[in-house]
Parts: sequence; C-alpha cells; structure tokens
Amino acid sequence: MMSELHVSIGRDVLMGLAQAVAAIVLCAAVVALCRWQAVRVEREAAISMARGLIQMVFVGMILAVLLHGSLMVGPLILLAMTVAAAFTAARRLRRMDGALLLCFWAITAGAGTVIAAMLATRSLQADIAILVPVGSMIIANAMNACAQAAERFRAEIMAHVGQIEAGLSLGAEPAVTVAPYLQSAVYASLLPRLDMLKSLGLVWIPGIMAGMMVSGASPVYAAIYQFVVVAMILAASGITGLVATVLMRSRVFSSAAQLVLRPTETSTSSSAEA
Repeated sequence: MMSELHVSIGRDVLMGLAQAVAAIVLCAAVVALCRWQAVRVEREAAISMARGLIQMVFVGMILAVLLHGSLMVGPLILLAMTVAAAFTAARRLRRMDGALLLCFWAITAGAGTVIAAMLATRSLQADIAILVPVGSMIIANAMNACAQAAERFRAEIMAHVGQIEAGLSLGAEPAVTVAPYLQSAVYASLLPRLDMLKSLGLVWIPGIMAGMMVSGASPVYAAIYQFVVVAMILAASGITGLVATVLMRSRVFSSAAQLVLRPTETSTSSSAEA
C-alpha cells in the first residue's frame, strides 16, 4: 500500500515538473517577444521563475509535514509569511530608514485585523489546513497594497516638492500638505482589489470557490464564502495602505517640520547603485 502511494506521489511530481517546463517555455517565448520590442526583462524573468518554482516546491514539502501538525503551527507559519512579505514590500522603499518595520507593522495591522475578525465571526475555521491558505491570500494582498501605497505616496511627494514646501512656508501642518497625496496613494492601492470585487464571478472564478465545489460544497455557499474572502482582502488592503502611508508620512518630515524626502536624493542613490 505504501509503495503504491509513493509511486503515485512520484508520478504526480513528474507530471507537475513537466507542466512547469511547459509553462517556463511559454514564459520564455513571451520574454523573447519583449526583447524583440527592446523590452529587456530576461534576467528578472529568469530569476523570478527560478525563485518561484524553488520556493513553491519547498513550501509544498514543508506544508505536507506541517498541515498535519498542531494548530499552534498555523500562527507561526502566518508570522513567517508576514515577515517575508515585509521584506518584499520594503524593497520599494530603499534608502528610507525603518522601511522594513514600517511594512511589517502595516501588513500585520491589515492582515492580522482581518484574520482575527474572520476567526471571531467563524468565517475562518481554526483549522491549520484552512487557516494557512486563506491567511496567506490575505497577507499577500496586504503586501501588494503596502508596496503600491508606499511607492505611490513617495512618487507623489517627489513630484510635488514645491507645493509641499510652499504650504509649509505658509504655516500649514505637514500632514495637511501631503493629505491629497496620501489619499491618492491609498486609493491607488485599493483599485486592484476593487476591480477584483467588480469582476468576481463574471471575469474569474477564484480557486477557493472551485475547490469547495469540487469537494462537494453547495455552489451557492461556495460563491458566498468566496465573496467573503475577497471582501476581507479588500478590508486588509485598505487597513494596510492607510497604516503604511500614515507611518511613512511621519518619516518624510524632520522634527522641525521640514521635508526630507527629495528627488535629488533618489536620483543620486540610483546612479550610485547603477
């Protein structure tokens, strides 16, 4: 019996590797088309695909062991995912002091609040096999919202240095001078999630709903639950975007209410990195 199980698992792995090779070949063809149009993404695409495949295989091996373990392992897995998400989002804020902690607290605030609310309302079961996959979706979207909001906020500030300093010179509070740019950044980070909700069921049927239907759940309940998950993703993204921009706002001004984030610093650091 065990030998048959091992043979079946080995067959599935080989099939998965063959499918991965086919996907890589297709991506390579797209990269070649991009190069034909002088869009050079070969190195980044190769690194991204290699990392993605290796990471997913590694995660699959780890989860195969952990998902049958104690429930207390679940929060530890989600915490590790949050730390990894913070490192990824912080790359968008190079040269900013405390970028890693900023992203960690923003993602923790958004994803943590929503996961806790889902557990409290029993929208999410305290089962490691359910907690980790759903929690990872919420953390991943919070990470994207954090990176998008922070990057957009920084770009807006750099593009409006004159207006911000004019407001400061007239006695306006620092928070007031950047309020429109903070609003724009948070809205930009929410747009993909808003579009996700608008297209739900019409353009795409998410994996959770499909999985629940395959496992025998009512299609109507599966659809409602999928809506709940996507709505919670929107909530987590909103909290994360707000926290990220508010924390970032306190870092772009000195204690004397002077703007310290300037385009010249970015261009200098970029040329130095190059």
